[in-house]
Amino acid sequence: MTKSSNQIRKFYPKNWAKTGAIIFLHLICFLVIGATTANAQVLTRSAVLSSRLNVDTIISSNSFNSTSTFNTYWRYLYPWGSDHNGAARMYKENVSINNGILKLTANRITTDEGSSKSTPFLKIDYHSGTVSNRQPIAVTDSFPEYQISGYFKVPIETGVWPAFWLTAVKSWPPEIDILEYMGSNMLRQNTFTPPHIRTSKYSNVASAENTWHQYKVVLKKLNNTDISVEYYFDGKLTQIHKGANYFNKPMWLIINLQMEGMSGGPGPQTVSYYAKNVQVIRYRSY
Repeated sequence: MTKSSNQIRKFYPKNWAKTGAIIFLHLICFLVIGATTANAQVLTRSAVLSSRLNVDTIISSNSFNSTSTFNTYWRYLYPWGSDHNGAARMYKENVSINNGILKLTANRITTDEGSSKSTPFLKIDYHSGTVSNRQPIAVTDSFPEYQISGYFKVPIETGVWPAFWLTAVKSWPPEIDILEYMGSNMLRQNTFTPPHIRTSKYSNVASAENTWHQYKVVLKKLNNTDISVEYYFDGKLTQIHKGANYFNKPMWLIINLQMEGMSGGPGPQTVSYYAKNVQVIRYRSY
């Protein structure tokens, strides 16, 4: 908002020459700020946006404290069933909660369960676990910003494919991988946009398996078509992507321990993946 001449005169009543110099410096600063990168512009705008909006808790950070709180926010399996793009079939029995910690465990099987019902239709070699949220997440005019975060201990062995991610309720993409490891200590944070274009940030995390690390994403409206996707690791911004055509597109939040497939193989006989303090909040514009 610009000041009127009366407002400026009230603010600088004694020295108009000095006032002119100050106004000129303000103008230069404005031009410099305007020339900053698109990422910085997104961050500056988001700070202002968040401070003006009301907050809702969509998933509480205590959702793994008991079976009742878990059932309030989460369900077992993928939203579409037990199979996805790896060699593991998901079962409720491979999911447990204890002292606020979610544990997903994959076990190699010896029986023949056929192939996954999802492309690329790999042979099922494991029973494993996944959970998905009950309430879809969508950046809209009413809810222009979300913050999604959690702490994880992530297995990084060959053949292990853990993830913490968002995917489209309807047609794919959108997809936002807040955390994805494929058989190594390389953290992948990915944004997929039509037609199947992936923008990625890779980071080496030597202590991923033995140390609790926070993984976070902030989603914000950019315009009536797109959103910004800000990725964080342990509180530090790692990358900002644009979610093209993500605005008003509902997504599921998923924590899963998939196996083999793109993570290589053969995988281990058994392996576990841990999560705690997973939280989703959104900002309301009303």
